[in-house]
Amino acid sequence: MKALLDFIPLIIFFYFYKTVDPTNNHHPILNLIGSSGGVDNNNTLVATAALIISMIVVYGAIFVFQKFRLDKQQWLILFMTVVFGGITLLLHDDFYIKLKAALLNFLFAIAFLLSPIFTKDKSPLIKKMFGTVLELTPKGWLNLNIAWVGMFMLMSFLHVFFAFLFMHGKYWGEFTLFGDMIIMFSFIIIQFVILRKHFKASE
Repeated sequence: MKALLDFIPLIIFFYFYKTVDPTNNHHPILNLIGSSGGVDNNNTLVATAALIISMIVVYGAIFVFQKFRLDKQQWLILFMTVVFGGITLLLHDDFYIKLKAALLNFLFAIAFLLSPIFTKDKSPLIKKMFGTVLELTPKGWLNLNIAWVGMFMLMSFLHVFFAFLFMHGKYWGEFTLFGDMIIMFSFIIIQFVILRKHFKASE
């Protein structure tokens, strides 16, 4: 349920990103937040404003469902969306909202990489995620953790590639919604196929 809720703001973002005229600086959402808009990036500005609003609503609902708490990664995602989205709207510059996903994936990669060193029990983060499902040796958990580090680094690079390097960001919106999701789910499916013999019997 929570995973599905996470996609609602992205779907809303993509809808406005694709349907709003980039030159329309009088869109109702821009008027609502008191923004004068930009020159030719108003679709991104409107979509960013809608993303921030929908994220606050969705994560507010998750906060209630989780008995008035959010996980650390949920706080991080919400914080970075509000900060980078706010800077985007304040400066009328879509560079910052495009940078957000790349930086977020990079931070996740660093967190996974350093987790065996800085966590209290010296366990990699991936073990905390799948320890109830998989039975692996300490070396196996470290290898799996490194695989996730590589996946997040790849995602960070791809976000930079589609946002800033490939065709002037023409397909950035499509990758943000579809590419990100396809790569993540494909990685998880391949991971579980490879590790199917290591599932705990009770699960």
